Amino acid sequence: MSTVSLVVVKIGSSTLVDADGSLDRDFIRSLCDQVSRLVSEGTRVVIVSSGAAAAGRDVLGFSGRPTDMPTLQACASAGQARLTQAYADVLAERGIPCGQVLLTRRDVMDRDAFLNARTTLGRLIDLGAVPVVNENDTVSTAEFAFGDNDMLGALVSALVGADLYVICSDVDGLYTANPQEDPKATLIERVEEVDQRLTALAGGAGTSFGTGGMSSKLRAARAMLAAGIPTVICRGRRPDVLLDVVAGKGIGTRFEAPKGAPHEGGRKLWIGLAEVPRGTISLDEGATSAVLERGASILPVGVVAVSGSFAPGDVVNVRASSGDVVGRGVVRYSSEDMSRVRGIKLDVIARFLGPDRAQPAVHRDDLLVF
Repeated sequence: MSTVSLVVVKIGSSTLVDADGSLDRDFIRSLCDQVSRLVSEGTRVVIVSSGAAAAGRDVLGFSGRPTDMPTLQACASAGQARLTQAYADVLAERGIPCGQVLLTRRDVMDRDAFLNARTTLGRLIDLGAVPVVNENDTVSTAEFAFGDNDMLGALVSALVGADLYVICSDVDGLYTANPQEDPKATLIERVEEVDQRLTALAGGAGTSFGTGGMSSKLRAARAMLAAGIPTVICRGRRPDVLLDVVAGKGIGTRFEAPKGAPHEGGRKLWIGLAEVPRGTISLDEGATSAVLERGASILPVGVVAVSGSFAPGDVVNVRASSGDVVGRGVVRYSSEDMSRVRGIKLDVIARFLGPDRAQPAVHRDDLLVF
Protein backbone atom coordinates (compact mmCIF):
# COMPACT_ATOMS: atom_id res chain seq x y z
CA MET A 1 0.00 0.00 0.00
CA SER A 2 1.27 3.47 -0.89
CA THR A 3 2.31 5.87 1.85
CA VAL A 4 0.59 8.63 -0.15
CA SER A 5 -3.00 8.80 1.12
CA LEU A 6 -4.13 11.78 -0.98
CA VAL A 7 -2.70 12.91 -4.31
CA VAL A 8 -3.70 15.83 -6.52
CA VAL A 9 -2.90 15.32 -10.20
CA LYS A 10 -3.03 18.19 -12.68
CA ILE A 11 -3.47 17.34 -16.35
CA GLY A 12 -2.44 20.00 -18.87
CA SER A 13 -4.30 20.64 -22.10
CA SER A 14 -1.34 19.60 -24.20
CA THR A 15 -1.39 16.22 -22.47
CA LEU A 16 -5.15 15.76 -22.59
CA VAL A 17 -5.81 16.42 -26.28
CA ASP A 18 -4.57 14.73 -29.41
CA ALA A 19 -2.70 16.34 -32.30
CA ASP A 20 -5.95 17.70 -33.75
CA GLY A 21 -6.97 19.37 -30.50
CA SER A 22 -9.74 16.89 -29.64
CA LEU A 23 -10.09 15.18 -26.28
CA ASP A 24 -8.00 12.03 -26.31
CA ARG A 25 -10.42 9.54 -24.80
CA ASP A 26 -7.87 6.73 -24.90
CA PHE A 27 -5.60 8.82 -22.67
CA ILE A 28 -8.47 9.64 -20.32
CA ARG A 29 -9.24 5.92 -20.07
CA SER A 30 -5.59 5.16 -19.30
CA LEU A 31 -5.49 7.87 -16.64
CA CYS A 32 -8.71 6.65 -15.03
CA ASP A 33 -7.31 3.11 -15.01
CA GLN A 34 -4.41 4.43 -12.94
CA VAL A 35 -6.77 6.37 -10.68
CA SER A 36 -8.85 3.24 -10.15
CA ARG A 37 -5.80 1.22 -9.13
CA LEU A 38 -4.71 3.93 -6.70
CA VAL A 39 -8.18 4.07 -5.15
CA SER A 40 -8.23 0.30 -4.74
CA GLU A 41 -4.90 0.56 -2.89
CA GLY A 42 -6.23 3.19 -0.50
CA THR A 43 -4.97 6.38 -2.17
CA ARG A 44 -7.56 9.10 -2.69
CA VAL A 45 -7.24 11.18 -5.87
CA VAL A 46 -8.24 14.67 -6.96
CA ILE A 47 -7.95 15.54 -10.66
CA VAL A 48 -7.32 19.13 -11.71
CA SER A 49 -8.00 19.06 -15.41
CA SER A 50 -7.37 21.57 -18.14
CA GLY A 51 -8.90 21.02 -21.54
CA ALA A 52 -12.38 22.58 -21.39
CA ALA A 53 -11.57 25.34 -23.89
CA ALA A 54 -9.68 22.91 -26.11
CA ALA A 55 -12.63 20.51 -26.07
CA GLY A 56 -14.99 23.39 -26.78
CA ARG A 57 -13.00 24.45 -29.81
CA ASP A 58 -13.65 21.00 -31.21
CA VAL A 59 -17.37 21.23 -30.39
CA LEU A 60 -17.75 24.69 -31.95
CA GLY A 61 -15.59 23.96 -34.98
CA PHE A 62 -12.50 26.09 -34.34
CA SER A 63 -9.24 24.77 -35.75
CA GLY A 64 -7.03 26.95 -33.52
CA ARG A 65 -7.15 28.83 -30.25
CA PRO A 66 -9.38 31.95 -30.44
CA THR A 67 -7.78 35.17 -29.27
CA ASP A 68 -10.75 37.13 -27.90
CA MET A 69 -12.10 36.48 -24.40
CA PRO A 70 -15.82 36.03 -25.26
CA THR A 71 -15.01 33.29 -27.79
CA LEU A 72 -12.58 31.60 -25.39
CA GLN A 73 -15.24 31.61 -22.69
CA ALA A 74 -17.81 30.25 -25.14
CA CYS A 75 -15.39 27.42 -25.97
CA ALA A 76 -14.92 26.71 -22.26
CA SER A 77 -18.68 26.58 -21.78
CA ALA A 78 -19.18 24.21 -24.71
CA GLY A 79 -16.29 22.00 -23.68
CA GLN A 80 -16.77 21.81 -19.91
CA ALA A 81 -19.65 19.35 -20.03
CA ARG A 82 -17.85 17.13 -22.52
CA LEU A 83 -14.66 17.18 -20.44
CA THR A 84 -16.30 16.24 -17.15
CA GLN A 85 -18.52 13.63 -18.76
CA ALA A 86 -15.49 11.97 -20.33
CA TYR A 87 -14.01 11.45 -16.87
CA ALA A 88 -17.33 10.53 -15.26
CA ASP A 89 -18.18 7.86 -17.83
CA VAL A 90 -14.87 6.04 -17.49
CA LEU A 91 -14.74 6.31 -13.70
CA ALA A 92 -18.34 5.04 -13.43
CA GLU A 93 -17.34 1.90 -15.33
CA ARG A 94 -14.93 1.28 -12.45
CA GLY A 95 -17.49 1.97 -9.76
CA ILE A 96 -16.02 5.35 -8.79
CA PRO A 97 -18.28 8.42 -8.57
CA CYS A 98 -17.06 11.71 -9.99
CA GLY A 99 -17.82 15.22 -8.75
CA GLN A 100 -17.30 18.38 -10.78
CA VAL A 101 -15.86 21.43 -9.00
CA LEU A 102 -15.50 24.73 -10.88
CA LEU A 103 -13.52 27.50 -9.21
CA THR A 104 -12.41 31.03 -9.93
CA ARG A 105 -9.98 33.00 -7.85
CA ARG A 106 -12.90 35.18 -6.77
CA ASP A 107 -14.50 32.05 -5.24
CA VAL A 108 -11.62 31.62 -2.80
CA MET A 109 -10.44 35.18 -2.25
CA ASP A 110 -12.78 35.54 0.70
CA ARG A 111 -11.46 33.53 3.65
CA ASP A 112 -14.87 32.01 4.41
CA ALA A 113 -15.32 30.99 0.77
CA PHE A 114 -11.84 29.45 0.84
CA LEU A 115 -12.81 27.35 3.86
CA ASN A 116 -16.14 26.41 2.27
CA ALA A 117 -14.38 25.17 -0.86
CA ARG A 118 -12.09 23.10 1.35
CA THR A 119 -15.09 21.60 3.15
CA THR A 120 -16.85 20.70 -0.10
CA LEU A 121 -13.79 19.05 -1.60
CA GLY A 122 -13.12 17.19 1.63
CA ARG A 123 -16.66 15.86 1.77
CA LEU A 124 -16.51 14.65 -1.82
CA ILE A 125 -13.30 12.80 -1.04
CA ASP A 126 -14.75 11.30 2.15
CA LEU A 127 -17.71 10.01 0.15
CA GLY A 128 -15.36 8.12 -2.15
CA ALA A 129 -15.74 10.42 -5.14
CA VAL A 130 -12.95 11.68 -7.37
CA PRO A 131 -13.36 15.47 -7.67
CA VAL A 132 -12.57 16.82 -11.13
CA VAL A 133 -11.58 20.46 -10.66
CA ASN A 134 -11.20 23.12 -13.31
CA GLU A 135 -11.16 26.87 -13.44
CA ASN A 136 -14.58 28.26 -14.28
CA ASP A 137 -13.34 29.97 -17.43
CA THR A 138 -16.89 30.80 -18.49
CA VAL A 139 -17.19 33.55 -15.87
CA SER A 140 -13.58 34.18 -14.87
CA THR A 141 -12.03 37.49 -15.87
CA ALA A 142 -8.41 38.43 -16.37
CA GLU A 143 -8.22 40.15 -12.99
CA PHE A 144 -9.42 37.12 -11.08
CA ALA A 145 -8.15 34.27 -13.24
CA PHE A 146 -5.58 31.82 -11.94
CA GLY A 147 -3.86 32.22 -15.30
CA ASP A 148 -3.11 28.55 -15.60
CA ASN A 149 -4.16 25.35 -13.86
CA ASP A 150 -0.70 24.73 -12.39
CA MET A 151 -1.41 27.28 -9.67
CA LEU A 152 -5.02 26.11 -9.35
CA GLY A 153 -3.67 22.63 -8.68
CA ALA A 154 -1.35 24.04 -6.04
CA LEU A 155 -4.28 25.80 -4.37
CA VAL A 156 -6.35 22.61 -4.42
CA SER A 157 -3.41 20.67 -2.96
CA ALA A 158 -3.23 23.17 -0.11
CA LEU A 159 -7.01 23.12 0.33
CA VAL A 160 -7.24 19.35 0.76
CA GLY A 161 -3.90 18.86 2.53
CA ALA A 162 -2.49 16.60 -0.18
CA ASP A 163 0.51 14.37 0.42
CA LEU A 164 1.68 14.82 -3.17
CA TYR A 165 1.01 17.13 -6.11
CA VAL A 166 1.72 15.73 -9.58
CA ILE A 167 1.85 18.02 -12.63
CA CYS A 168 1.41 15.90 -15.75
CA SER A 169 2.84 17.82 -18.68
CA ASP A 170 4.21 17.28 -22.18
CA VAL A 171 7.82 17.35 -20.90
CA ASP A 172 9.75 14.95 -18.71
CA GLY A 173 10.53 17.61 -16.11
CA LEU A 174 12.88 20.53 -15.56
CA TYR A 175 16.13 20.41 -17.55
CA THR A 176 19.44 22.20 -17.15
CA ALA A 177 18.73 23.79 -20.56
CA ASN A 178 16.13 23.56 -23.30
CA PRO A 179 16.53 19.94 -24.51
CA GLN A 180 15.15 20.90 -27.93
CA GLU A 181 18.03 23.30 -28.41
CA ASP A 182 20.85 21.82 -26.32
CA PRO A 183 21.63 18.09 -26.77
CA LYS A 184 23.69 18.20 -23.56
CA ALA A 185 20.70 19.23 -21.43
CA THR A 186 20.04 16.86 -18.55
CA LEU A 187 16.98 16.30 -16.38
CA ILE A 188 17.10 17.82 -12.90
CA GLU A 189 15.78 15.01 -10.73
CA ARG A 190 15.38 16.80 -7.38
CA VAL A 191 14.93 20.41 -6.28
CA GLU A 192 14.87 21.68 -2.68
CA GLU A 193 14.72 25.40 -3.45
CA VAL A 194 13.50 27.41 -6.44
CA ASP A 195 16.14 30.08 -6.82
CA GLN A 196 16.97 32.64 -9.49
CA ARG A 197 19.09 30.13 -11.42
CA LEU A 198 16.18 27.70 -11.77
CA THR A 199 13.77 30.48 -12.65
CA ALA A 200 16.05 31.48 -15.51
CA LEU A 201 15.81 27.95 -16.92
CA ALA A 202 12.04 28.20 -17.32
CA GLY A 203 10.70 29.20 -20.71
CA GLY A 204 7.43 30.80 -21.77
CA ALA A 205 4.03 29.30 -22.49
CA GLY A 206 3.70 25.81 -23.87
CA THR A 207 1.68 24.58 -26.83
CA SER A 208 -1.21 26.26 -28.63
CA PHE A 209 -3.58 24.10 -26.58
CA GLY A 210 -2.36 25.31 -23.20
CA THR A 211 -1.56 28.52 -21.32
CA GLY A 212 1.18 27.37 -18.96
CA GLY A 213 4.87 26.77 -19.49
CA MET A 214 7.66 25.67 -17.18
CA SER A 215 7.67 29.06 -15.46
CA SER A 216 4.11 28.57 -14.23
CA LYS A 217 5.00 25.09 -13.01
CA LEU A 218 7.96 26.48 -11.08
CA ARG A 219 5.72 29.07 -9.42
CA ALA A 220 3.35 26.33 -8.34
CA ALA A 221 6.19 24.10 -7.13
CA ARG A 222 7.68 26.99 -5.16
CA ALA A 223 4.36 27.52 -3.40
CA MET A 224 4.16 23.82 -2.59
CA LEU A 225 7.67 23.90 -1.10
CA ALA A 226 6.37 26.51 1.34
CA ALA A 227 3.35 24.30 2.07
CA GLY A 228 5.50 21.22 2.65
CA ILE A 229 3.76 19.30 -0.16
CA PRO A 230 6.12 17.41 -2.49
CA THR A 231 5.55 18.19 -6.18
CA VAL A 232 6.55 16.19 -9.24
CA ILE A 233 6.63 17.55 -12.79
CA CYS A 234 6.57 14.69 -15.28
CA ARG A 235 5.45 13.59 -18.74
CA GLY A 236 1.78 12.74 -18.45
CA ARG A 237 1.71 10.29 -21.35
CA ARG A 238 4.42 8.07 -19.92
CA PRO A 239 2.82 4.64 -19.30
CA ASP A 240 1.64 4.23 -15.67
CA VAL A 241 3.28 7.54 -14.78
CA LEU A 242 0.88 8.35 -11.95
CA LEU A 243 1.28 4.90 -10.39
CA ASP A 244 5.06 5.15 -10.57
CA VAL A 245 5.22 8.66 -9.11
CA VAL A 246 2.92 7.76 -6.21
CA ALA A 247 5.05 4.67 -5.59
CA GLY A 248 8.07 6.92 -5.17
CA LYS A 249 9.94 5.96 -8.32
CA GLY A 250 12.38 8.49 -9.74
CA ILE A 251 10.15 9.97 -12.41
CA GLY A 252 10.44 13.55 -13.62
CA THR A 253 11.60 16.41 -11.38
CA ARG A 254 10.66 16.16 -7.71
CA PHE A 255 10.41 19.34 -5.64
CA GLU A 256 10.65 18.66 -1.93
CA ALA A 257 11.93 20.76 0.95
CA PRO A 258 14.72 19.33 3.11
CA LYS A 259 13.60 17.10 5.95
CA GLY A 260 12.64 19.15 8.97
CA ALA A 261 12.11 22.38 7.02
CA PRO A 262 9.28 24.54 8.45
CA HIS A 263 5.93 24.54 6.66
CA GLU A 264 3.48 27.39 6.45
CA GLY A 265 -0.08 27.13 7.80
CA GLY A 266 -3.40 27.38 6.00
CA ARG A 267 -3.92 31.12 6.39
CA LYS A 268 -0.54 32.00 4.91
CA LEU A 269 -1.14 29.61 2.03
CA TRP A 270 -4.44 31.35 1.38
CA ILE A 271 -2.60 34.68 1.29
CA GLY A 272 -0.02 33.36 -1.14
CA LEU A 273 -2.21 31.24 -3.40
CA ALA A 274 -5.78 32.54 -3.36
CA GLU A 275 -5.56 36.29 -3.02
CA VAL A 276 -4.87 38.61 -5.97
CA PRO A 277 -1.81 40.82 -5.33
CA ARG A 278 -2.68 44.50 -5.72
CA GLY A 279 0.86 45.83 -5.90
CA THR A 280 4.51 45.24 -5.04
CA ILE A 281 6.89 46.45 -2.37
CA SER A 282 10.63 46.09 -3.01
CA LEU A 283 13.14 45.58 -0.21
CA ASP A 284 16.75 46.59 0.32
CA GLU A 285 19.44 44.01 1.08
CA GLY A 286 19.09 44.32 4.84
CA ALA A 287 15.33 43.81 4.83
CA THR A 288 15.65 40.94 2.36
CA SER A 289 18.13 39.20 4.63
CA ALA A 290 15.97 39.80 7.71
CA VAL A 291 12.91 38.30 6.02
CA LEU A 292 14.60 35.31 4.38
CA GLU A 293 17.14 34.38 7.02
CA ARG A 294 15.68 35.54 10.34
CA GLY A 295 11.94 35.34 9.76
CA ALA A 296 11.42 39.04 10.49
CA SER A 297 8.52 41.28 9.66
CA ILE A 298 8.94 43.86 6.89
CA LEU A 299 9.50 47.32 8.34
CA PRO A 300 8.96 50.53 6.35
CA VAL A 301 12.65 51.41 6.69
CA GLY A 302 13.56 48.42 4.53
CA VAL A 303 11.17 49.26 1.70
CA VAL A 304 12.88 50.98 -1.24
CA ALA A 305 10.13 51.04 -3.88
CA VAL A 306 6.35 50.76 -4.15
CA SER A 307 4.23 49.97 -7.21
CA GLY A 308 0.53 49.44 -7.78
CA SER A 309 -2.48 50.83 -5.98
CA PHE A 310 -3.48 49.09 -2.75
CA ALA A 311 -5.25 49.72 0.53
CA PRO A 312 -4.44 48.51 4.05
CA GLY A 313 -5.36 44.82 4.21
CA ASP A 314 -4.64 44.10 0.55
CA VAL A 315 -2.14 41.44 -0.53
CA VAL A 316 1.06 42.60 -2.24
CA ASN A 317 4.02 40.87 -3.80
CA VAL A 318 7.31 41.20 -1.93
CA ARG A 319 10.33 41.68 -4.15
CA ALA A 320 13.84 41.02 -2.85
CA SER A 321 16.89 43.18 -3.52
CA SER A 322 17.82 40.71 -6.27
CA GLY A 323 14.58 41.53 -8.07
CA ASP A 324 12.96 38.15 -7.38
CA VAL A 325 9.46 37.93 -5.93
CA VAL A 326 10.09 36.04 -2.69
CA GLY A 327 6.69 36.17 -1.07
CA ARG A 328 3.26 37.70 -0.62
CA GLY A 329 1.79 39.41 2.38
CA VAL A 330 -1.01 41.53 3.77
CA VAL A 331 0.17 45.14 3.78
CA ARG A 332 -0.77 47.52 6.61
CA TYR A 333 -0.37 50.77 4.67
CA SER A 334 -2.04 52.11 1.59
CA SER A 335 0.18 52.47 -1.47
CA GLU A 336 0.13 56.24 -0.97
CA ASP A 337 1.18 56.01 2.69
CA MET A 338 3.70 53.28 1.93
CA SER A 339 5.38 55.54 -0.60
CA ARG A 340 5.44 58.28 2.01
CA VAL A 341 6.96 56.24 4.89
CA ARG A 342 9.28 53.91 2.96
CA GLY A 343 12.87 54.12 4.17
CA ILE A 344 11.81 55.68 7.50
CA LYS A 345 12.24 54.09 10.93
CA LEU A 346 9.22 53.33 13.10
CA ASP A 347 10.16 55.82 15.84
CA VAL A 348 10.29 58.62 13.28
CA ILE A 349 6.93 57.56 11.82
CA ALA A 350 5.46 57.55 15.33
CA ARG A 351 6.82 61.01 16.03
CA PHE A 352 5.25 62.59 12.96
CA LEU A 353 2.17 60.44 12.27
CA GLY A 354 1.37 59.09 15.73
CA PRO A 355 2.14 55.77 17.44
CA ASP A 356 -0.88 54.04 15.90
CA ARG A 357 0.53 54.61 12.42
CA ALA A 358 3.96 53.20 13.27
CA GLN A 359 3.68 49.52 12.40
CA PRO A 360 5.35 46.94 10.17
CA ALA A 361 4.66 47.24 6.47
CA VAL A 362 3.88 43.51 6.50
CA HIS A 363 3.84 41.54 9.75
CA ARG A 364 5.48 38.14 9.68
CA ASP A 365 2.19 36.48 10.64
CA ASP A 366 0.68 37.87 7.42
CA LEU A 367 3.60 36.97 5.14
CA LEU A 368 4.08 33.85 3.03
CA VAL A 369 7.71 33.46 2.00
CA PHE A 370 8.12 31.22 -1.02
